[in-house]
Amino acid sequence: MSTTVVQPVPRSFGRMMGRGARDWLPAVAIFVIGIALWEGLVRGLHVQRFLLPAPSEILNTFWDERDTLVSAGLFTFKEAVGGFLIGSAFAVLVALVLARWRPLGNALMPYAIAANAVPIIAFAPITNNWFGILSPASKMAIAAVIVFFPVMVNTLRGLTSVRPESVELMHSYAARERDIFRRVRIPTSLPYLFTGLKVATVLAMIGAIVGDYFGGSQDALGIQIRRSAGIFAFEEAWAAIFVASVLGIAFYGAVALAERVVLSWHPSVRGGRE
Repeated sequence: MSTTVVQPVPRSFGRMMGRGARDWLPAVAIFVIGIALWEGLVRGLHVQRFLLPAPSEILNTFWDERDTLVSAGLFTFKEAVGGFLIGSAFAVLVALVLARWRPLGNALMPYAIAANAVPIIAFAPITNNWFGILSPASKMAIAAVIVFFPVMVNTLRGLTSVRPESVELMHSYAARERDIFRRVRIPTSLPYLFTGLKVATVLAMIGAIVGDYFGGSQDALGIQIRRSAGIFAFEEAWAAIFVASVLGIAFYGAVALAERVVLSWHPSVRGGRE
């Protein structure tokens, strides 16, 4: 007599996406209410445009200058993505080394904290001298440095947060340290890693834009913001900020979507519900 084992039906990608969309609805509602209040207060209180333009004026300016602004935004977005990838990859590698050799991690952590405390305005001129003021590599370097610390700390926290019982069980099977990392530590660290990556998306955009303030290509978004503010074209400056915000949200959303796909098995994504 044969026994049929019924496997549970995996959560479909559509259901996962549907729940993700519902999670975003409160944020969208707050955004719409905030924009409406902004528009009403600026017009009702007759706020001068150099202090704060109305959202409608910013959107009109964006539409009129959309080709220039979108092109500049994509140029800076590429710099941010490049720095994000470089900084995140190096951070994960360092976290793996520090988790494997804990005394080394304890010795190097103060220096990592000190490097993270260096302000962008002090570091940007240095990278411009290293890579060239017009080179995208200088902005990528800034973004990579800013991204490195949060990704490394979160990944290291995940790698070292494994339950001792799990490690002891692997040792009882005579598992090598490499196998423990592959089967226990790395899977456990993934939620922590994605938390750091989501923070890093925003920091990468900030680093790339701020780096442009110290010199860069005329096609860069930071240059557009600085130039517009310098000639008192505040609607154009705010329109450029709007483009940066949209790209930052899209970047964050892409990593959040990747997290839901990669960690569909994890309770933090499933929310404890089937």
